[in-house]
Formats: sequence, structure tokens, C-alpha cells
Amino acid sequence: MLGFSIFTCLMIYFAGLYIFSSSRKHLLMVLLSLEYIVLSLFMMIVILIISYDYDYFFPVVFLVFSVCEGALGLSILVSMIRSHGNDFFNSFGISMC
Repeated sequence: MLGFSIFTCLMIYFAGLYIFSSSRKHLLMVLLSLEYIVLSLFMMIVILIISYDYDYFFPVVFLVFSVCEGALGLSILVSMIRSHGNDFFNSFGISMC
């Protein structure tokens, strides 16, 4: 059962990597794929910690950092939409920095 759970988490992880590498048009899709990858890593960490009967402190720290990463990504998205009007990467030119 543990092997199936790890395999499922790895498939979710690689699906998130595929979405991250193939959809480079919208910033929101990139952020959603990054959160999908973080969710699969969290599931894998929890499964491994449960199977080895370790302390649950590390998943809490991991969730704190992933929430901070998500909040930072959303703040970048909001500032980009306010300054450029959309979340397309092609409208975000180098001259605007």
C-alpha cells in the first residue's frame, strides 16, 4: 500500500511539472501548477512520516513555507494585473521593470 501511495504522489508531482513546463502563457496557471507540486510533495512527506512514525513538526513547517510562497505569488499576480491589466507573460516587457 505504501508503494502505491508513493507512486500516486510521484505521478501527481510529474503531472504538475508537465503543466508547469507547458503552460507559460498565464501567471495564474504557473502559480496553480506550483501549488499542485507543493501539494504532492506535502502528501509524500506526510505518507513517509506516517510510515516511519516520526514527529509531525516538519509537515507543519512545510505548510507554513508553502502558504508564504502562495501569498507571495498572489501578491505578484495582483501587482502585475494592476500595472499591466492582465496576467500574460508576453505583455510583461523588460522595459517595464
